[in-house]
Amino acid sequence: MMAEEGSDLASVLAEYVIAPAPADVRLTRAVQGIDHTGTATEISVVEERPLTIYLNRQEIVTAMTIGDYPEYLALGFLRNQGMLHPGDEITAIDYDEELETVVVRTAVETSYEDKLQKKTRTSGCAVGTVFGDMMEGLEGVVLPQTPVRSSWLYALAHKINRTPSLYLEAGAIHGTVLCQEDRPLVYMEDVGRHNAVDKIAGWIQSTGAEVSDKILYTTGRLTSEMVIKTAMMGIPVLVSRSGFTAWGVEIAQELGLTLIGRMRGQRFICLSGEARLIRDTDPAKVPAEAKAHRRKSAER
Repeated sequence: MMAEEGSDLASVLAEYVIAPAPADVRLTRAVQGIDHTGTATEISVVEERPLTIYLNRQEIVTAMTIGDYPEYLALGFLRNQGMLHPGDEITAIDYDEELETVVVRTAVETSYEDKLQKKTRTSGCAVGTVFGDMMEGLEGVVLPQTPVRSSWLYALAHKINRTPSLYLEAGAIHGTVLCQEDRPLVYMEDVGRHNAVDKIAGWIQSTGAEVSDKILYTTGRLTSEMVIKTAMMGIPVLVSRSGFTAWGVEIAQELGLTLIGRMRGQRFICLSGEARLIRDTDPAKVPAEAKAHRRKSAER
């Protein structure tokens, strides 16, 4: 049975273009503590470090991040904040690990002095840093009517929950996965769910990947900013294990984005974009989520 599970996991990992790296020693740290019984114990905790993002000569923001894929994070953040547009020519992305900075350079310099006030983007989940009007740039967004099958959703949840991750290793982290049909492609993690989404956006912009047939799966809440970022990327379907906010639902309905939450085991709820959803699987026939594979912190 163990060999069969190992083979199944290997086949899932083979589907990823980018998978989590829980064994990367740069991303976690062993910390000594005392548990509830008074016994000495050691657990892994995620690292958290600052990354200052520049657009040409303009300092934009300092983000708290785990430190992987800084170039994707910077590029995706600038794109999702409307500071970079699809037609902008990126000439270089320079990351300095020692200075903890990344500079995105464009062929034509941009200026956002009137729009910017320097802020620190914390790892807090309730509010990410937002510049200007959150709805700016959404007026012309038309999302493709790409169908999504319930069988894909169940398969994705099963695969993603089984994937070794920093969350399972140390907890205190969010994950976002770019998917195509029933295949998870790019799995990013960070201390804030917005960072994880921005890394996905940066990867999409760097590779020129097609997004009209993609699904975005997140472990975090379906808030207004998550909906807006998904729509800005042109992805028509957003799915989460977690719940919704009223404004997130309202914006998704206005944009025609398919919003599916509380995706756990055999259950999910669709609050927007039902027309894309093809229910091709009887939920009663979907295997219950095994306790060993549910998303939870490492039990140590």
